[in-house]
Amino acid sequence: MNSVKLGLKENWQQFLFLVLVNAFVGGMVGLERSILPEMAQQEFGLVVKTAILSFIAVFGITKAITNYYTGALANKYGRKKLLILGWLVGIPIPFILMLAPNWNWILFANALLGINQGMAWSSTVVMKIDLVGEKQRGFAMGINEFAGYLSVGIVALLTGWVADVYGLRPYPFYIGVGLVVLGLFFSLFFVKETQQHALKEGRKSDIPRLKNIFWETTWANKNLGSVTQAGLINNLNDGMVWGVFPLLLSNQHFSTRDIGILVAIYPAIWGLGQLYTGKLADQYDKKNLLFIGMLVQAVTLVLFVWADGFYGYAILAGTLGIGTAIVYPTFLASIAENSHPIDRPKTIGIFRLWRDLGYAIGAILTGVIADSFGISSAILLIGLLTFVSAMIIWRRMSAGSPVSTGRA
Repeated sequence: MNSVKLGLKENWQQFLFLVLVNAFVGGMVGLERSILPEMAQQEFGLVVKTAILSFIAVFGITKAITNYYTGALANKYGRKKLLILGWLVGIPIPFILMLAPNWNWILFANALLGINQGMAWSSTVVMKIDLVGEKQRGFAMGINEFAGYLSVGIVALLTGWVADVYGLRPYPFYIGVGLVVLGLFFSLFFVKETQQHALKEGRKSDIPRLKNIFWETTWANKNLGSVTQAGLINNLNDGMVWGVFPLLLSNQHFSTRDIGILVAIYPAIWGLGQLYTGKLADQYDKKNLLFIGMLVQAVTLVLFVWADGFYGYAILAGTLGIGTAIVYPTFLASIAENSHPIDRPKTIGIFRLWRDLGYAIGAILTGVIADSFGISSAILLIGLLTFVSAMIIWRRMSAGSPVSTGRA
């Protein structure tokens, strides 16, 4: 234990390996980000928005549940084992996507993708927080999410281009085979267990242990609960953008290549921006950053209803990416700041449970509203919910030092 050192500088090699692995993890989501809604219409004949967005709902539910159990089991089995298991579950995904004879197989692939993301992404988050200690959590999470979401954007762009040139299947999904092979290889042979780092930090921490980790993380603790609800709403609007944005662009007769570019802008800006916003989370009050980021998202989503032309959508997609980049590393840094190191894997798992249920809620809600009242109505509703979330942060979350036992 004495040989274990905390800090980004002290653990930079392991940290970089985990960044690389998380880039492969993010790429698995980018694999279908720009083309699956179009594939649902063209190859499987789906018309109803609720049915088309069902793949996001399945992904969100399975990822959310897996996040919870990954957090709960991280201390018992170790982070690395769960990371490797996540990649093993991911092996069939690209093959199912390229060969699926009907939409049910696509849903099954997205269930596997949710498990893959829940295990692999959650493990890399916890492992990076373990390594860096308390001083650079925001920066660490910024780099982690930068790698993951920039990869989402790059792979979404690549699959959109490949689909435009060679068709929707099977060629775009060959990229996924490479991602799985590389992710599993680096996880097996280069990543090391980090649980001992958390144990060392736990001996020095003066943050009280949580009595009821699930309820306090979900709502009762003012800071943890405020962050958790914002995480859910953030992914609720991301689920809407994921599913509806390609359909909206397709309805306006953009080419598959242009859709790929526009869809890639949002996660690319989101990813790149976190290199800067992660540092902000270490230097400035997290409450203010979360409020600003959610407010930017809310305003941008409403403006999407009146967008026009390639550049109009591009500017708004980039602005939405900025808003999300502000909140994403700040979410995780806030959860870590308000959790004892021994409780932290569980609090992160519970936060990510609720956050990624936002994908399912967003997909179902968006599908129902879009089918009943149109896509514009769905976008306006999600924008309003995002504004309400910003107000909850402003009214309920404490500025400055952690609140470990505060109640509403």
